[in-house]
This record gives sequence, structure tokens and C-alpha cells, in this order.
Amino acid sequence: MAILLPIQNYNLPAGVGKSYYENLAGGTNASATVNNFGPFPVSLVITRVNAPVVTYVVPVNSSLTISSGGVLVFALLANLGGAASGTIQFAVADL
Repeated sequence: MAILLPIQNYNLPAGVGKSYYENLAGGTNASATVNNFGPFPVSLVITRVNAPVVTYVVPVNSSLTISSGGVLVFALLANLGGAASGTIQFAVADL
């Protein structure tokens, strides 16, 4: 069964990053949906158990949904060009 967590709004100044989901007790299967409403791209950074850190860029006025196993951290990073704003939501496996 999956648990859908509440939508979170983000408003990050240029060059600033912030984690929005953490499971440091071994990771979990999870998915993230990022909606970017701001005038600049935002990067979704995923840290997983025994895997390299992966970064996906979400362009202006678009969204991205990613699912992964062994997720430790989902974070957002605004690029140096300007502030990023939008919403992020997670679904996690309840095993």
C-alpha cells in the first residue's frame, strides 16, 4: 500500500537547496512529483542507498514525476539564475 503525503509549496532563492523528504533509516520505495511554476528551472536531487546521487532538471512551467527504490533523500535546488517556486508531493511505500 502507498501513502500519499501532503503537497508542499517551495520558494527557493537562487542557488539555494532544501530537502523535502528524508528516510535515513535504510531508504524506501518512493515517488516525487515536482511542479515548477517559477521563472527559472529547479533541480530534483535524489539520494539513494548504495547508488550515485541523481539530479533531474525540471524546466519552467512543467512537471516531473520520478519513482525510485531505496530513497534516502529528495531535495530541490534552485539554479544560480534565479528563484524557483512551485509544489512537490511524495508517495511512499508502506511495507
